[in-house]
Amino acid sequence: MSGWLIVAGLGPGADDMVTPEVSAALAQATDIVGYIPYVARVPERPGLTRHASDNRVERTRALHALEMAAAGHRVVVVSSGDPGVFAMAAAIFERVEEDPVRWHDLDIRVLPGVTAMLAASARAGAPLGHDFCAINLSDNLKPQALIERRLALAAEADFAIALYNPRSKARPDALDAAFALLRGVCRDDRPVLFARAVSTPQEDLRIVPLPEARGAMADMRTIVIIGSSRTRIVPHAGRPILYTPRTTP
Repeated sequence: MSGWLIVAGLGPGADDMVTPEVSAALAQATDIVGYIPYVARVPERPGLTRHASDNRVERTRALHALEMAAAGHRVVVVSSGDPGVFAMAAAIFERVEEDPVRWHDLDIRVLPGVTAMLAASARAGAPLGHDFCAINLSDNLKPQALIERRLALAAEADFAIALYNPRSKARPDALDAAFALLRGVCRDDRPVLFARAVSTPQEDLRIVPLPEARGAMADMRTIVIIGSSRTRIVPHAGRPILYTPRTTP
């Protein structure tokens, strides 16, 4: 039997945010590959082998998945959110590019998922309703100077900004440094959304003005969205609506 490799997004956390297309792929898979907590989201069943690994071994994980698929396995590499947003799809294709002849005939597909930033935006209203960008604050794969340059340029261009991997034990001060930089460029009270564990029982949303935003308000399960100068807060029963108008002044 010919093997295949599917790179799939499991969404932000809730089972009902996994797409039917991804669920069908998981049901057909012989092997699941991914970061430990993401693999744990796929239930065990007869005929399925789960290959969980640390989050710093993406290249090794990608090669292992390709090799199993080439050997005839039906492999699904899982990521949270969407696999193409700071996740495993790019890691797989980096490996393919290194040896394109070897993998030329292998069936490789990417199945999209609901990203954390879109789930967070939807819960709050529509803060990403106009032009926006996403920036990963992790410096594992790029220099800190590049992160700072992109933050400054995004703020100067007045994008709403979604921040991934905002804070970790290894980088406890990264988010505070980002807020300090943004306050220096923006010089206003634009709203900042802290959206933690969206779609799970631990979900928590908090909105504060940029001058009051602090790194301690986030962890690695938090997506941070900084509004543009046009982003609004509308009072509403239950929870205020955060949105960025599509019209421009």
